Amino acid sequence: MLSKQHWVLIVVAAVLATASYVAVAQQAPPQPMSFFVTSVGLGDGANLGGLAGADAHCQMLATTAGRGDSTWRAYLSTQGPGGVNARDRIGSGPWHANGGRRRVAQDLGELHGDTIDQARLGNALGKVISMTENGDQVNGVGDSPNQHDILTGTRPDGRAYADGMDHTCGNWTSNGDGTAQLGHSDKQGGNNGSWNSSHPSRGCGQDALVRTGGAGLFYCFATN
Repeated sequence: MLSKQHWVLIVVAAVLATASYVAVAQQAPPQPMSFFVTSVGLGDGANLGGLAGADAHCQMLATTAGRGDSTWRAYLSTQGPGGVNARDRIGSGPWHANGGRRRVAQDLGELHGDTIDQARLGNALGKVISMTENGDQVNGVGDSPNQHDILTGTRPDGRAYADGMDHTCGNWTSNGDGTAQLGHSDKQGGNNGSWNSSHPSRGCGQDALVRTGGAGLFYCFATN
């Protein structure tokens, strides 16, 4: 049986080891930003000019923030013939938020919770980490105005809908009729609080998106 003195030494060693680990983690060099929420939308509701227009907006914002050296893609699905899954557009990870010390997810499986363990642990997204390209937090539940609704058009697994209903505002070309599936950047409120597939919008126009709780924002990921 270990003496009281031995137990004290073991506890002290454990504390020192933990402190050392934290110090090393804090000293780890920051990684380049490879994920952000757009600080502004296109201003025309869910009419983003299709995937090409959304990608160009991501690239422009990233360039302004000093990260134009990477290729950026919008996390958006499209439907119908030639439909695209959002998860297939964004590379393989890992991805880091503004500042470089906050890892969003190691890979696609962790990002979407592909396995039971990954789903249980979840990714690191939420209000603190789902920042804009400028490092600002997006208004969420409790803020005025709440703008946490993020355009995705996708199911929780990052894949497009195939039920014949419009979940992408005409593949991101409509500012009128239709709906867009939305995620919550803060993972709070309404339905299931999912980061990428919480509930549909009330329409595709800018006013409809604002009334739902958003501003026409979307996620951008660096593919390299």
